[in-house]
Amino acid sequence: MPSSTDSLSAVFAALADPTRRAILTRLAQGGAPVGELARPFDMSAPAISKHLRVLADAGLIEREVSARWRICHLRADALRDAHDWLEAYRRHWEGNLDRLVEFVERTHAADASEGKRGETEVKGKKS
Repeated sequence: MPSSTDSLSAVFAALADPTRRAILTRLAQGGAPVGELARPFDMSAPAISKHLRVLADAGLIEREVSARWRICHLRADALRDAHDWLEAYRRHWEGNLDRLVEFVERTHAADASEGKRGETEVKGKKS
């Protein structure tokens, strides 16, 4: 069994291709036969099959044979590890941005306070 890091690498490698992302977007609406998935793309059947194989190997889709149809379904749970991995970085950047906002607000408040103090001093000297 591959480690979670290996499966995470496979998921990100699968998601790196725009055709595969488009296939997943379509499958998010429900299962579809391979022929229907291939229709919007200007590529050969073997090329579509290769994309589907990469998605299946990454655990992002499952394929079933129903009579003469080959139907693909999204396995969204396979994206959970990628989501969890990205979530840690989202929290990191949100924390950094929150601290930046606080710094800018403090700096702006201090500048405004100094500006008012300076105006008062200038007015006092002119009188």
